[in-house]
Amino acid sequence: MSEEQIVNPVNADVQEAPVQEATATKKVPVPTQFDTAHDDFDWSIDKRNVSTYPKEDRQRYDGVYDSTFKVINDGEMITGNVVGMTKTDVVINIGFKSDGLVSLNEFRDLSNLKIGDDVEVMVVEKEDRDGHLHLSRKQARITRAWEKIVEMHRTGEVVTGVVTSKTKGGLIVDVYGMETFLPGSQIDVKPVTDYDQFVGKTMEFKVVKINEAIKNAVVSHKALIESDIEAQRAEIISKLEKGQVLEGTIKNITDFGAFLDLGGLDGLLYITDISWGRISHPSEVLKLDQKLNVVVLDFDDEKKRISLGLKQLTPHPWDTLPEHIREGEIVKGRVVNIEDYGAFLEILPGVEGLVHVSEITWANNPINAKEFFKLGDEHSAKIVTLNKDERKMSLSIKQLSEDPWATIEIKYPQGSRHNGMVKNITPYGVFVELEPGIGGMIHISDLSWLKRFNHPSEYTRTGNRIDVVILSIDKDNRKLQLGHKQLEEDPWNALEDTFAIGTIHEGTVVKKDDKGAIVQLPYGLEGFAPNRHLAKEDGKSIGAEETSQFMVIEFDRNEKRIVVSHARIWEQSKHDEKEAARKEARADQERTKKAVKNIQSRVEKTTLGDLGVLAELRKKLDQNDEAPKAE
Repeated sequence: MSEEQIVNPVNADVQEAPVQEATATKKVPVPTQFDTAHDDFDWSIDKRNVSTYPKEDRQRYDGVYDSTFKVINDGEMITGNVVGMTKTDVVINIGFKSDGLVSLNEFRDLSNLKIGDDVEVMVVEKEDRDGHLHLSRKQARITRAWEKIVEMHRTGEVVTGVVTSKTKGGLIVDVYGMETFLPGSQIDVKPVTDYDQFVGKTMEFKVVKINEAIKNAVVSHKALIESDIEAQRAEIISKLEKGQVLEGTIKNITDFGAFLDLGGLDGLLYITDISWGRISHPSEVLKLDQKLNVVVLDFDDEKKRISLGLKQLTPHPWDTLPEHIREGEIVKGRVVNIEDYGAFLEILPGVEGLVHVSEITWANNPINAKEFFKLGDEHSAKIVTLNKDERKMSLSIKQLSEDPWATIEIKYPQGSRHNGMVKNITPYGVFVELEPGIGGMIHISDLSWLKRFNHPSEYTRTGNRIDVVILSIDKDNRKLQLGHKQLEEDPWNALEDTFAIGTIHEGTVVKKDDKGAIVQLPYGLEGFAPNRHLAKEDGKSIGAEETSQFMVIEFDRNEKRIVVSHARIWEQSKHDEKEAARKEARADQERTKKAVKNIQSRVEKTTLGDLGVLAELRKKLDQNDEAPKAE
């Protein structure tokens, strides 16, 4: 066997194959194993003269090696040891294959950090793109802080935080190293406008809201205060009794009352329970931060409401009326309330009397209390009735003077003339005041002899002065019937001849409606023309503001009524023309008849010529007879 075959026994076997195949026929035996000079060489030794370990030893050694390192995952919280520090970073050993670097800025809260200290960090990445271990203490702190905040929100425990800065709508609070939001409305139970005063302060809070998705938390300092107040409130209410007198401080004033702080519990003092007298607003007698004693009127354990009273600490004024407050005495009071039926005067705080509208003036005409009285005005009045048990008092202003109706016939006899002021106007008349307490009414029909008014306001206005005459006196009902037109003689007596039926006058249409038109006639008279009497000869109708000739067709002095017609004028003219033609035809007929009789009387014998004349006369007579029929 050659040397080449020994070095490479595989090749030797391949090369011997043809020999064996060739000698197969000779049945020469082929050796199955060859001895070489290097059979004792250790092939496990490489070129560096390093030997390999057996599989069992390798597994044992790998286990020892792996036990010196920790298995970590991204996002895991782990405690590491500070093994080195530079000017910018901190080297931390967490038992991994390599140490991690954390920025020194993340340790600003640890001023005494040194090598050998243990710190908690978060594994951000086991191996970043540069192959480094990425750790973060900041994220570890935020994660731990969030876990604590969530737990505090669940249990309702109080947390302590530092107000770091002001933001829109509130403050930023550092709680366990995590920023939380403190709304302005949750700083205190009282409204806060200056947020800067809280920056840098360490305060206690309650976590009132969390958002797991964005890891955001809202805290409240107000909730702690309310909790303390609620505890105080429960204690105070448990000891409350109706009629109990407490000391309180006014914390708020509204239109309907005032809120008092009773030492952790609020009570409401209604405006009606502040004073026995009437007040428009609580601020008239109360001030903010004012301390005063109040009595407990009522309270509700469930709704935590307490009703307080101030006036109840003093006796009711009706129970301690002075001696001079009695029937028949004259008192002075301030108007505190006005109703349709009268006004209330406050004589003393809490003591009021009613002046009914019938006790304002001696006049019988209606009085509007809201026009006569004004809130706050002072009036003197006479006490008419007084009932201390029912706490009622009736007053009278008119009884301060004598009743002028007692001698009405002397000062205002029937037929006398006077001047008064128009106080009120109604659709049916005018109320005139001659003097305070004395007045009467002018009916709308007594304003003018000649004109008809749809409303008295067409003739006069409230506040104007007007001359009147006394027509009648009703002393029992305190009424005067007044007249204005009676100051002059009735012109209708003299106008009856002037505006006789059939007379024609010039007139102007001043108003027109569906029924007809009002026509202004001479001497200030007005006439009425029905629509059919406004027709013109050409078929048209007289319009408003148009002047034309009108004939009087009706004159009623008692009803003061004149009816006129324009159509009657031209209709009468046509009738007159026809009548004249009719008369002329009749006269002509008579003349013809006389002529015929004269001729007949002179003719003794009929001739043909005469017959012709007679025939002509007969024809003429027949024409005259037919003419009136045609008309």
